[in-house]
Amino acid sequence: MTAPIRRYIPDLPALPRTRLGISAPARAVVPLIRRPVAAAYRLALALLATGAVLVETLLGSPSRVLSYFAIQSAVLLAVVMLTSARRAWLARHPLPGAVTGATLLYVTMAALAHHVLLADTTPRLAMADGPAGPAWLEPLAAHTLHTVLPVAALLDWLLLSPPARTHLRQAATWLLYPLAYLAFTLARGELLPGSPIRYLYPFLDVVRHGYKNVLANALILGLACYALAVLLVALDHARPNPLRRRPSKTGFRL
Repeated sequence: MTAPIRRYIPDLPALPRTRLGISAPARAVVPLIRRPVAAAYRLALALLATGAVLVETLLGSPSRVLSYFAIQSAVLLAVVMLTSARRAWLARHPLPGAVTGATLLYVTMAALAHHVLLADTTPRLAMADGPAGPAWLEPLAAHTLHTVLPVAALLDWLLLSPPARTHLRQAATWLLYPLAYLAFTLARGELLPGSPIRYLYPFLDVVRHGYKNVLANALILGLACYALAVLLVALDHARPNPLRRRPSKTGFRL
C-alpha cells in the first residue's frame, strides 16, 4: 500500500548548509507566480502620481515645485510602484521591504504634515500658483498628492505586499532623507535672499521664526516621523499575509 497523499504541503525549508557555509532560502527553489491584479493596481498608482506631479510642475515653476517634500516623495512613489508593477507582472521577487516601507513613510508623513499643519493656513498654501489652466486643476492635483496617493499606497502595502519584511533598525535609517531635505531647504533659503518663496513651508521659515524655533519644529517633526516609522514596522510584523493561499482540494497550494 502507498501512503495517503497529504492534504497540505507546508512551505519548503531552507536548503541545508554546505561545507562553504552557504544556505539557500525556500523562495529560491519555489517558483513564483504572476500577479496581474497587483501589477495593474501599481501601474495605475504610478500613473496617478506621475500625473499629479506633472500638473503641479506645468502650472508653476518647475524648480520650485520639485523642491517640495510632497512632490519628491510622490516621484519616489511613482518609481517604486512602476518597478513593483513590472516585478509582479513578470513573476519576480518584490522589492525589499526597506524600500517600500521608506516610500510609504515619506508619502504618509507628507500627507500628515499637510493636513495637520498646512491645510487650514490662510492664504492656502499652493505648490503651483501659476495662472495657467483651470482653477480647479491645481487643488485637484494637491488633493491627489496629499490624500489619494497616501491612502492608495497604504492599501497596496496592506493588501498586496508580503508582511514582516522590515526591521526596527531601518526606522532610524529612513530618517536620513528627511534630514537631508531639511538641510536642503535651509540652504535654499539662504541662497534666495529677498525672495518671497525662499522658504517653502511656513514652519521652516527662518526669517519669520528664527533658527531656534525652526530647528525645534524640525525636531518635533523628526520625532513624529520616527514614531510613525516604528508604528509601520510594528504593523508590518502584526498584519496577516495577504498573499498566503489556502490549500486546494488536491492538497497543493494554488
